[in-house]
Amino acid sequence: MSLLHFNDHIFVAGARGMAGGAIVRALEQAGYGQSAHNGALLRPSRADLNLLDARAVNEWFETSKPTVVVLAAATVGGIQANSTRPADFLLQNLQIQTNVIEIAWRLGVRRLLFLGSSCIYPKFSEQPIREECLLNGSLEPTNEWYAIAKITGIKLGEALRLQHGFDAISLMPTNLYGPGDNYNITGSHVLPAMIRRFQEATDQNLKSVTCWGSGSPLREFLHADDLGSACLFALENWDPSHPSAPKDDQGKPLAFLNVGTGFDLSIKELAKQVARIVGYKGSIEWDASKPDGTPKKQLNVSRLSNLGWTAKISLERGLPLAIEDFKQQRATGLLRS
Repeated sequence: MSLLHFNDHIFVAGARGMAGGAIVRALEQAGYGQSAHNGALLRPSRADLNLLDARAVNEWFETSKPTVVVLAAATVGGIQANSTRPADFLLQNLQIQTNVIEIAWRLGVRRLLFLGSSCIYPKFSEQPIREECLLNGSLEPTNEWYAIAKITGIKLGEALRLQHGFDAISLMPTNLYGPGDNYNITGSHVLPAMIRRFQEATDQNLKSVTCWGSGSPLREFLHADDLGSACLFALENWDPSHPSAPKDDQGKPLAFLNVGTGFDLSIKELAKQVARIVGYKGSIEWDASKPDGTPKKQLNVSRLSNLGWTAKISLERGLPLAIEDFKQQRATGLLRS
């Protein structure tokens, strides 16, 4: 029996972002949000609902009465953005999470899914990273502000579950890419930044492209539509209180699970793949004066896999789709500088 109902009014916070948009697509494809079933998909824009404003969030919840909440809204960015805007990454994410999660609980939302990030784990975690690694070591300094905020969101949901029986669950996705990504070179993550850099270098016939760091770190990449599929699966099937639900090493129910492909590759190899697909013929240089970040960040996804979900979109299939998405954003004037 599904834990999600066709007459649910599902609020997807951050529905216009890459992750939120993928979640909306997955819900729609599964038949949720249809008025014929008295269901609804609630996806207010930032102009309609400022998640940083607790009073506005409370008023919107009282008026719209969502029964299920998916919290995919966040202030996000790559190493440079995290390094130059640490207060934004900590304060804004804390405000968004606290407002939505606390008000959802207070106003009787039946089920809530919070999206965290693989950056919550210590810099030198065992590999592949199991859920038990959380809070067992120091964070990667280049994204610790964002990581601390995300850890707080996970723990707030877990605390409300333990103390008040609130049905809050969390998923920890690895690095995302796909439709609706942010291709801003200074504010985006590594893969979309590479796509833009190499595509523009090809268009301009540049002889070299310089990438940050040594290229040696290993990263795992998950297509956004696979994340949407995972969120739908978790909402429908995962009840942490069920006797057969995933447990930690102490036999206690887990309230958060990893989401990924289970495969990684070096940043240097990623650059070669992007260059090959866009047709770039020049050289690739590496600026070792720039930070590498965590040396390896591959998730152990066995818990979610044992529940019955696995990723289906390989990087070989997903990369060309992401490159086409970049070209479409550029052609339609949606590309951010």
